[in-house]
Amino acid sequence: MHESPRPNTAVEAPLDSTLSTLEQATAYLEGLINRERRVDYAYERLDLNPIRALLDGIGRPDRELSVIHVAGSKGKGSTCLFAESVLLALGECVGTFTSPHLESWIERFRIDGEPVDEAQLAAAVDRVRPVVEVLRAGPPETLPSFFDATTAVAFLLFAEAGVDRALIEVGLGGRLDSTNIVQPAVTCITSIELEHTDKLGEVEAEIAGEKAGILKPGVPAVLGPLRNEASGVICARAAEVGAPVTRFGEDFGPPNEGKEVSTAFELDVELAMPGEAARLNATLAVECVRALGVYEADVIADAATRGLPGCRLPARIEVLEVDPAVIIDAAHTVESARALAGAMVDLAPGGFDLLLSVSSDKNLEAMLEVLLPRVGRVWTTCAEPIRSVEADVLAKLVASKAHSMRLAIAVESEPDPARATIRARRALDPDRHLCAAGSVYLAGLARRVLGASEIAIAERLRLE
Repeated sequence: MHESPRPNTAVEAPLDSTLSTLEQATAYLEGLINRERRVDYAYERLDLNPIRALLDGIGRPDRELSVIHVAGSKGKGSTCLFAESVLLALGECVGTFTSPHLESWIERFRIDGEPVDEAQLAAAVDRVRPVVEVLRAGPPETLPSFFDATTAVAFLLFAEAGVDRALIEVGLGGRLDSTNIVQPAVTCITSIELEHTDKLGEVEAEIAGEKAGILKPGVPAVLGPLRNEASGVICARAAEVGAPVTRFGEDFGPPNEGKEVSTAFELDVELAMPGEAARLNATLAVECVRALGVYEADVIADAATRGLPGCRLPARIEVLEVDPAVIIDAAHTVESARALAGAMVDLAPGGFDLLLSVSSDKNLEAMLEVLLPRVGRVWTTCAEPIRSVEADVLAKLVASKAHSMRLAIAVESEPDPARATIRARRALDPDRHLCAAGSVYLAGLARRVLGASEIAIAERLRLE
């Protein structure tokens, strides 16, 4: 998912100097977004020519990669990280590109299960920067975006590392996403729901059509559970391009409506992350590895048994290790909110308080419908100044929804997200839990504020 960056006061390095630090690389990448926000900046993507021109300028590193390409309204990042764990257990060198990051830019670019070295990222950005600047001075047809630049950085990092496999998460949609320049070994569409309707379409069929744009002739496609409208569009596109399809509940995973599945593997692994959504995404990941056609089923099953239990997904229903009373989740769609609410039944049997920030383009009412029933208090804040609903406006919307649902919920508004996080944690009753949700930005901030160490938490609460 394309996201704007958090505020950064770093000064971008001059173009005639070398980017040698993470701070300089970060400033350059965030500067690209700032330029795209200018009133006089007009950009509408009509094809993949900008990313193609950029990759041509740095030697087409994407052509050196064996790619599992993952799209979906939700679950695509988790599926990539689960697949990473299985492939590492198989002995492969793996590169993983996901977005956005929670705390640091290096999180977007992983090699062998760890974020890249800061110096590595700076050097890759420095390699890409001159080509970006030349193209930005040229015709609009090849004008690269911020996400074109970060995608090119990922491909360059992975090619230089000589990875055996690259797991590439689609940023937005699929058909016109920068990552769709790849010629993958396997594609995957995890889910379809209404999202980014101003860009992808107003009904599931239109959104499915955009995501089906990643399907390629002869390339195996793995599909998660899809409603009929979306499934019909995607399967029709697969037939059109000649992409063999395997479907969750039809060809692998738990059977759907009593139908037998043709794949022998059933996920029988205890995951570190709770909830059915995690099991679904882990199952999709295993099927993506199987679809490579490289490993026998029993070898993959053994690797899954060894690799998946240790896979921890930050901000995916994450119980903070240093403060188990806090659960952090980046849920910002209706389905992900539903998955979070289901998991909270077991994680917080006594109910929970909710720390909430939501972007203005989200279906807030539907999200609240599933999250509020077991909530005692809601703290509203504004985690990202440009996209998030203002804290006091959000508080009024929450209070109105709670009233319509006949729920007695206290609502507190605190515009500053760090202060809101500290206040919410400090006010938490001993037998309850605090859940931070609704925004990737809030998830990252809450992890930084409350997840550093027990000493840091105690000090912050004391100072507050």
